[in-house]
Amino acid sequence: MCGIVGYVGQPGAVDREYYALDVVLEGLRRLEYRGYDSAGVAVVAEGAVEHRKKAGKVAALDAELEASPLPHSILGIGHTRWATHGGPTDPNAHPHVVDNGRLAVVHNGIIENFSELRSELSQKGYNFVSDTDTEVAATLLADHYNKDAARDLTVAMRLTSQRLEGAFTLLAVHADHEDRIVAARRNSPLVIGLGEHENFLGSDVSGFIDYTKQAVEMGNDQIVTITAEGYEITDFEGNRAEGRPFEVKWDAAAAEKGGFSSFMDKEIHDQPAAVRDTLLGRLDEKGRLSLDEVHIDESVLRSVDKIVVIACGTAAYAGQVARYAIEHWCRIPTEVELAHEFRYRDPIVNEKTLVVALSQSGETMDTLMAIRHAREQGAKVVAICNTNGSSIPRESDASLYTHAGPEIAVASTKAFLAQITAAYLLGLYLAQLRGNMYADEIADVLDELQKMPEKIQEVIDAEEQVKKLGTDMSTSSSVLFLGRHVGFPVALEGALKLKEIAYIHAEGFAAGELKHGPIALIEEGQPVFVIVPSPRGRDSLHSKVVSNIQEIRARGAITIVIAEEGDESVKDYANHVITVPQAPTLLQPLLATVPLQVFACALAGAKGYDVDQPRNLAKSVTVE
Repeated sequence: MCGIVGYVGQPGAVDREYYALDVVLEGLRRLEYRGYDSAGVAVVAEGAVEHRKKAGKVAALDAELEASPLPHSILGIGHTRWATHGGPTDPNAHPHVVDNGRLAVVHNGIIENFSELRSELSQKGYNFVSDTDTEVAATLLADHYNKDAARDLTVAMRLTSQRLEGAFTLLAVHADHEDRIVAARRNSPLVIGLGEHENFLGSDVSGFIDYTKQAVEMGNDQIVTITAEGYEITDFEGNRAEGRPFEVKWDAAAAEKGGFSSFMDKEIHDQPAAVRDTLLGRLDEKGRLSLDEVHIDESVLRSVDKIVVIACGTAAYAGQVARYAIEHWCRIPTEVELAHEFRYRDPIVNEKTLVVALSQSGETMDTLMAIRHAREQGAKVVAICNTNGSSIPRESDASLYTHAGPEIAVASTKAFLAQITAAYLLGLYLAQLRGNMYADEIADVLDELQKMPEKIQEVIDAEEQVKKLGTDMSTSSSVLFLGRHVGFPVALEGALKLKEIAYIHAEGFAAGELKHGPIALIEEGQPVFVIVPSPRGRDSLHSKVVSNIQEIRARGAITIVIAEEGDESVKDYANHVITVPQAPTLLQPLLATVPLQVFACALAGAKGYDVDQPRNLAKSVTVE
C-alpha cells in the first residue's frame, strides 16, 4: 500500500553516475508492484524545494518531468500513492509542499485524527488545497518547525508524531536542510538502506535494492534522521534508539515480493496489517463508531427493514460471513445474492432495502449492474471496496473502504479478510444507530476486533505445519471442506482457493448436509478439512461438528481439523489438528480462513503451478 523512497548523497558531490532523482524514480518503479494511482517526487537544491506530481502511473510522472525537468540534487524523496483520504487527483498526490514551498512531505498510512487537527490548524489561519490527511500532517509539521522546534526538523517531527493518531510513515525534507531527510514510523513499514557516502529510505528494501543490500530495520514509534554519512534513530520522546542491521539476501525481482516466493504468499502475510488498517480511524472522540464514508441519512438507515449483500466469488463468501454477524447484531433480515443472479430474478427491493455491494477492485461488472438495478428500485447502496475512486463506490450512495492495499495475486486473500472486517464495522454501526446493542456491547466487540491482527499473526507464525500438509497432499485429486454457522462460508472459501490455484476438485459443504448426500463421497484416504466452532459458543453446534468428524473418520477419511486452542475434544478423531487462537464465534473466520489459504498456496506450489496467475482467471471480471 503506497511506496516511499528517500535518498541522500554526499553534500557537494556530483561525480556519481546518478543523482537523487535517478535513485528515487528507480525506487518508485521497483515499488509499482504495491499498486498506486498517483506518483510524485521532490528534491532540495540551491536552498529550494522543487517537486512534480501526477495522477496516474510513474510513466505519467516521467512525462511531466520531461516537460518540466527538476534540477540536479543529492537529496530527494518520492511516493506512489494508493488513495485513501481524497481521490486519485493531482492535488491529492504526494509530495505535499507547505511552509511557502519550503517543506515537502510524503506519507504512507492513515491519520485517524486528521479532521480534528485540520480544524485546529484552520483556526490558526492555515489553508488546505487537497482532501488528504497527509497535507494536515505536513502543515502541523511546518507549524511546529517554525514555532516550537527552533527550526530543527527532527524536533519538529518528534512533536508532530506525538500529536498524530493512527498508522503512518512520514518523510520530510526542508529547503533549510539540503543534507538530510527526517522520517517517522508508527505501524507502517520503513527501512533504512546504507551505502558508501549515501543512504536511503524505503517502505521496503525494493526501493533501494539496486544500490545497496545493507539495511537497518526500525522499531515502532521511532524517528530517523539520515545524511550521506550516517543515521540517527530516536523514539518519539527524543531518546536514542538502535535499529537492527541486516543484509538483504534477495535479488531485485524477489524484493518486489518482500522475499516471498509469490505475491499470494506475501499477501497472506500482509493480512494482519490489512485487518488493522481497515479498523483504523473508525471511532469518534467519544469512542463511538463513526464511518465517515457512509453519507446516508441516519433516519434512512434506521428505517431499513431488509439488507441484501451482493457480490461474486470470494467476496460473496465474505458476504455470507457478514450475514451471520449483521443479523445477530442488528436483527435485520439479511440475504446474500450472487450479483450476476440478482437482477435477473426480479428481486424484491425498495426504499427500505439496504444493498451492500462487496468488490475488491470496484470494477466487477456483475456487481456494478446489480447496484444500478437496486438503485433504480429505490434501494440505498453501500459499497465495501478496496479501490478508491473505482466505479462501484462512485455509483453507490455511500462507500466503506477497506485498506488492504493492492492485491497482485489473482486469488484473493487479504481483501477477503478486510471485506469481512469492514462488514463487521458496518453491522456494528447499524446496531449502534438503531439501538440494537448497548454501547458497552459494541465496545466489547470492537475490543475483540482490535485483537484480531495479532491473533492472525499467530496463525501465520505457525504456518509450517500447514505448508507441509499442502506439500504432502499435492497428489490428492480431491479435497472436501466442512463447516457450520460462520464456518460454512469459510469451508466454501477454502474449496474455492484450491480450485482456483491447484486445479483439483474441491467442495465446501455445510456440515449438517453431510448425511443428506455428501457423505457418499467419503472413501479411504479422502482428505477432509473440518472447521470446528468454538466449544465456548453454542455447545450443541460444537458437538454436532465433532460428531461429523467421527462419522467421516470411521469411513476412512483423512481429517484435518481447524479448532481453537484448548479444544481437546477433537484430538481423538483428527489425523491432523491445526489450532487457532480463541476468538468469539462470529470473528473466527478471520482466523480459520488463513490455514486454508496457506494450504492451497503450498499444494499448488508443490504441483509447480503459478499461484499468482492461475489459468483462465483474471483479477477483475469487467464483463458480464
